[in-house]
Amino acid sequence: MTQQKTKKYEFQSEVKQLLNILVYSLYKNKEVFLRELVSNAVDALNKVQFEILTNKEAEDKDAELRIDISVNKTNNTLIIEDSGVGMDREELIENIGTIAHSGTMDFLKKLAEAKDKEQVDLIGKFGVGFYSSFMVAEKIHIYTKSFHKESPAYLWKSRGDSNYTIAETVKKKRGTRIEIFLKKGGKEFLDKSVIKNILAKYSKFVPFPVYIENEKIEAVEAIWTQPKSSLKKKDYIDFFKFFENTQEEPETYLHFSSDAPVQFNAILYIPKTSIEQFGLFKIEPGVDLFSRKVLIQKGNKDIMPDYLRFVKGVIDSEDIPLNISRETIQNNIKIIKISKYILKKLIAHLKTMKEKDQEKYLRIWENFHRNLKEGIASDFENKEKISPLLLFHSSKYPKKEYTDLNDYIERMEKNQKEIFYISGLDLETMEKNPALEAFKQKDLEVLYLDDPLDEFV
Repeated sequence: MTQQKTKKYEFQSEVKQLLNILVYSLYKNKEVFLRELVSNAVDALNKVQFEILTNKEAEDKDAELRIDISVNKTNNTLIIEDSGVGMDREELIENIGTIAHSGTMDFLKKLAEAKDKEQVDLIGKFGVGFYSSFMVAEKIHIYTKSFHKESPAYLWKSRGDSNYTIAETVKKKRGTRIEIFLKKGGKEFLDKSVIKNILAKYSKFVPFPVYIENEKIEAVEAIWTQPKSSLKKKDYIDFFKFFENTQEEPETYLHFSSDAPVQFNAILYIPKTSIEQFGLFKIEPGVDLFSRKVLIQKGNKDIMPDYLRFVKGVIDSEDIPLNISRETIQNNIKIIKISKYILKKLIAHLKTMKEKDQEKYLRIWENFHRNLKEGIASDFENKEKISPLLLFHSSKYPKKEYTDLNDYIERMEKNQKEIFYISGLDLETMEKNPALEAFKQKDLEVLYLDDPLDEFV
């Protein structure tokens, strides 16, 4: 390739020190660099999609919007290429040369000022996410050509030290091509199956086609972003089966969204069974956190209280603030707001089911009653909201039927001021307890507590 006008630049601030922090401290898994690069490619494609709609002078308007990943084992090189918005020299300096700068912020400002604007998804801070590549790279080359007609192509080079170079080069098509020259310890990322697994883990819902060595990766629709009116019950069931890698249908689900005080979309499922109910081990949280269809954290521990760890699903918010690494949520205030809203919706859903679909609710109760009781014992802020969901056996009902506290209170005798209960290992043993006879003679209802947690709630 013909190169000319090569110019050397110094990174702003203490870049070498900052790169050490990025590479060795913040990122927990080296594989996340690929997630970052794919997210940046999606960002670039979203931008050019907007420009194609609004800018008559945009380059290569008919080019397919896609992401291509390939490897060169001879050169130990991993290549990620997109047909997105591309960059000129100034944008390379601004977006890549300044690590702390978010190139997307200027674009969002422009978008906010546009008339009849289209919603454009923008993920992450390009400069930060891109530099995670130096966890596995000895050096990186970026070939990029802006969507602006007549704009020259540029080649950016760096070894991740204190400087980088930019030179004009030859690139016929709009977009960005990133060549990562892998360190010895990074050769696993030349394996096509490894790349596929990483994409399946983090980026299976991205809205543009992704190709690995010209093989199109199967696309999965992020149905949580679609309006409920466009989805059928089968869509929710199929998504659950795919998401949980199971053939079992969920017991119930709810799909909702919010624009204020925090924007997010959510699909939550309650499964029919849980390994935990068999006493094998405590399961991990089941709700995954996404930002603009890209996985941020699997089994997030902040969105749902621990006692609801059996709930499965997706929370996707474009408002979740992130620090340099997507592995850590920076501002918990918005997470707390989302968490409170979701808990409110889930409890309301269960209350409605308890009133209108008792058969289904009883199955949920039989499977997850200990989790709800755990919530009463541990979540003091919400125990009054959870308590109507509790069910108990009673001396007034046959063994297989339940009552709740509200119904018990309504049936209490006129001067009765206490809730009477008896605890034991099982219903049969409690019914034979001699102490129960005195209550039966006075026609006083007694609750049967056959679970050690019952006395705490």
